[in-house]
Amino acid sequence: MNIQKYMAFVKAAEFGSFTKAAEALDYTQSGISRMINDLETEWGVFLFERGRAGISLTSDGLKLLPQLKRICNEHEILMTQIEDLHDMQSGVIRIGTFSSVATHWLPNIIRIFKKDYPKIDFELLLGDYTEIESWILNGRVDFGFVRLPSNTELETTFLEQDRLLVVIPQNHPLANCERFPINDLLNSPFMLLEKGAKAEISEIFEKHHISPQVNFTTWDDYAIMSMVENGLGISILPELILQRIPHKIIAKELEVPAFRTIGIATREQKSLSLASKRFLEYLPYRNRE
Repeated sequence: MNIQKYMAFVKAAEFGSFTKAAEALDYTQSGISRMINDLETEWGVFLFERGRAGISLTSDGLKLLPQLKRICNEHEILMTQIEDLHDMQSGVIRIGTFSSVATHWLPNIIRIFKKDYPKIDFELLLGDYTEIESWILNGRVDFGFVRLPSNTELETTFLEQDRLLVVIPQNHPLANCERFPINDLLNSPFMLLEKGAKAEISEIFEKHHISPQVNFTTWDDYAIMSMVENGLGISILPELILQRIPHKIIAKELEVPAFRTIGIATREQKSLSLASKRFLEYLPYRNRE
């Protein structure tokens, strides 16, 4: 590699000796001499005067020395940074996620991960399912949390199923029912949560051939909870987002249970950075306090 020849030149200039440069770089004297000859041949200039008293830089060698020193220094910095990455001493993990995972899973995972790798930073991008898939495919994030099944171009790993629950205000007539009847979704204004093209709640409607009165549509879970709390209608939300909520609402399982399947997706898991691969090993901590 040329960088080895540049280092040979710089060390020979510093020591004024091919022999001492060879000792410093763990080469033979003839190896250093050959690398210098290669540079001189390649560039068409003489770099050193050779004599019985030793070697000394030519005028051309003197002109090139500062730039070659900078190249060698930059190479050393680069190698240090690469070593740091392998030692998990630095880096950024970019994650695509939706609000319930960002709120209830990631804080605990990141907290425990940061205890072991305090110098790794994070960038979280919040979006809907289709946005997250797009970010993974175009490299905007390293990996993302998605609803399964997802885009077939992605490599995915199943994490868990998340129940979809009906949320109603505390004074709703069915507040005391054990399971919420599907057809009673038609009797109140409905607040629809849509997270991109892959809308699991709309799939429930299609499966049971019902068309609730959709009065409000958003991808913001907390906006829907507030609307329901204020008596503006009912909704269906994932159980994950309903943990530790401040809103005065009631969550009920449907008479025919419904779920969304959450997974992790990457373009190609083997090409992930070491930091990202290590982070995925911490996913089991998502449900621990």
